[in-house]
Amino acid sequence: MTTKEETAAQDSLSKIKISDNENLKLHDAILVLDFGSQYSELIARRVRELNVYSEVVSFRVEPEELKRLAPKGIILSGGPNSVYDTGAPALNPKILQLDIPVLGVCYGMQLMVKQLGGKVVRADKQEYGKAILEVDPKDKLFLDLESKFVSWMSHGDNVTELPLGFSISAKTSNTHCAAISNREKGLYGVQFHPEVVHTMNGIEILRNFVLNICSAKPSWTIDKFIEDSINEVRKKVGDKRILLALSGGVDSSTLAFLLHQAIGENLTCMFIDQGFMRKSEPERLLTTFQNEFHINVHYVNAKKRFVDAIKGIIDPEEKRKIIGREFIRVFEEESKRIGPFDYLAQGTLYPDVIESADSNIDPKTGERVAVKIKSHHNVGGLPKDLQFKLVEPFRKLFKDEVRKVARELNVPKRIIERHPFPGPGLAIRIIGEVTEERLKILREADSIIRDEINKSGLYNKIWQVFGVLLTIQSVGVMGDKRTYSHPIVLRAITSEDGMTADWAKLPFDVLEKISNRLVNEVEGINRVVYDITSKPPSTIEWE
Repeated sequence: MTTKEETAAQDSLSKIKISDNENLKLHDAILVLDFGSQYSELIARRVRELNVYSEVVSFRVEPEELKRLAPKGIILSGGPNSVYDTGAPALNPKILQLDIPVLGVCYGMQLMVKQLGGKVVRADKQEYGKAILEVDPKDKLFLDLESKFVSWMSHGDNVTELPLGFSISAKTSNTHCAAISNREKGLYGVQFHPEVVHTMNGIEILRNFVLNICSAKPSWTIDKFIEDSINEVRKKVGDKRILLALSGGVDSSTLAFLLHQAIGENLTCMFIDQGFMRKSEPERLLTTFQNEFHINVHYVNAKKRFVDAIKGIIDPEEKRKIIGREFIRVFEEESKRIGPFDYLAQGTLYPDVIESADSNIDPKTGERVAVKIKSHHNVGGLPKDLQFKLVEPFRKLFKDEVRKVARELNVPKRIIERHPFPGPGLAIRIIGEVTEERLKILREADSIIRDEINKSGLYNKIWQVFGVLLTIQSVGVMGDKRTYSHPIVLRAITSEDGMTADWAKLPFDVLEKISNRLVNEVEGINRVVYDITSKPPSTIEWE
């Protein structure tokens, strides 16, 4: 896809995301205009913590669309560009004239300044990381806060001249203009990032903007979301049948509970065993859903089909796409056999939607027939000729919000607390070609890793823990004999939502137990290494 086509697709998706969402009609909302920041989603999530609905939309959204939707406030995100760069993302100036309060964050503040007649230049001294912020406690944005606290900076540019009507409301030792405000027009800006946990009083700053300046009502709660979602599913689906792609993870399991409440026996869950699951997971899933929850599950054993499909494939993107295509084709074949079904339900989450490249809309009905999901999310990309209409009640939720839904629906704790597991499963935790032998090695290793983490009481204190099998081999010695076997990478991370993450500082004795068991109990492993990189710059998964 060319850059021009990508831009058009992203614009289209942005408009779809705004216009097709009932939450914007039912609740006061804050819209986050995305200029490419890694924290855009986090801003929306923080606003939702205040029980106010928030969405991320493209900065290219038209002022007329914003005026029609009448959000209570607008937040301009940060971004990787400098406002004076050639081709840097710009804001339609009419958006600043809509009589809607606006908060610019980092790049968003600089852009507001530049477009209103101020000046932004490259800083003599860049500012990254923690900085002591001195604020005007009389300013509405900092009302009732102490005059000095730690903020998180990430910028190489400074505002040197303010537009007419603006005043400075905060500074640091390196940044004379760290926050600005124009109370008369309801325009505010901060050079730092209030959305990250490193900024003290960050949530209070957002609360002051959202609840006090924007006067948004905190009406968006999880129980209200469940009620609205059930009503929306019933209205959309009627007496038609839904087929749910069930993986056993918290997203699809919680969705099964929600849909079962909404349509009862008209829900059929399909579990496709592609051969990339963890040890004993398929058996546990079937027993739990059919015998304990009494939710109908159709089991499909497609292990050989999937393993054969990616035979010889090394490139991770190609792996994911092949697995995604096979996944949907199996769905289509099986659904014809046990159907008919009009709808396919998926546990797609909001980060998946934001990172999607485009959306396919039926021009006759306006229904979203298929969505192309960025290949490292969900099922790896759905084909454009998919013959289902999608039902995705969680497509505007973050992972932690899904867990809150699960608790309200009384989903068992063991499912709610299950660590995230990628759709392609162990296939993308084997770096290189996937074979039955390598799957067996990794499956055993993964079981040992999780067992020791559970025994240590650390499972619920970390976001994710798993092993990655490297297909290179290294020399070792066992029983006075030379070995030439695989290394396993241990990856354990801490996170709030998976968007950013840090490596978990596991105790040495736990690492030692895991290492000893792996090299002694799993044939084919003779070395254990620990991944100590954060996200960014790395990702959580290796592929």
